[in-house]
Amino acid sequence: MGPSYLRYSFTKGTQQEVSFLAEVTSIGPGARLLDVGCGPGRHTLGFASLGVLADGIDISQTFVDLGVAAALAEHVPATFQRRDARSLDIAGEYDVVISLCQGGFGLLGREADGRADADVLNRMALALKPGGHLVLSAFSAYFQLRHLESSDTFDAETAVNHEATEVMDASGARKAADLWTTCFTPRELRLMAERAGLVVEELWSVTPGAYGRNRPVVDLPEFLLIARRPG
Repeated sequence: MGPSYLRYSFTKGTQQEVSFLAEVTSIGPGARLLDVGCGPGRHTLGFASLGVLADGIDISQTFVDLGVAAALAEHVPATFQRRDARSLDIAGEYDVVISLCQGGFGLLGREADGRADADVLNRMALALKPGGHLVLSAFSAYFQLRHLESSDTFDAETAVNHEATEVMDASGARKAADLWTTCFTPRELRLMAERAGLVVEELWSVTPGAYGRNRPVVDLPEFLLIARRPG
């Protein structure tokens, strides 16, 4: 998809999301942030514009290249690197670690043992400094089932939703695509975070571009988890 990824409506609320999360986590200039599954870097760049030392990682070299170019153009303290979240091996370096809009979490449910998302969460938790915050968004299983579309197939055993769709590259060429996304409940996210050694501070229902302090409900598409590494 390259730069055409940014044409989707869910990418248009970056400034609101960054402002809200900066307030919630109290992150400020000079602090370090890791964006896992950063895509073309919209959140990484948003935090960097606040003076945060922001590092973005993504499995797509195309997205990494877009992030690097944008950081140079905007003169902000952001770096980008191609890395796989499943092999993240960073320990105790970051004040905040984020993974938003299914960047590095929630897309791994078809892997053999079904534990890949939990492993990625564990690796993100380890990358935090003591006292640091993990911020994670995840698709709501409640919302997905309540608003299941004709192009979707939801597997009740794994909570993985399969969507048959098409994507468009920067030239406008279209290609059929299969999207596999794991959906979660609040209880499941809390248990996963606690097993990763984190203290869950908040868990809200949100819509992209309209993050807020909403108790979990069935009619908002994502959950937003805020957790802290003790210390």
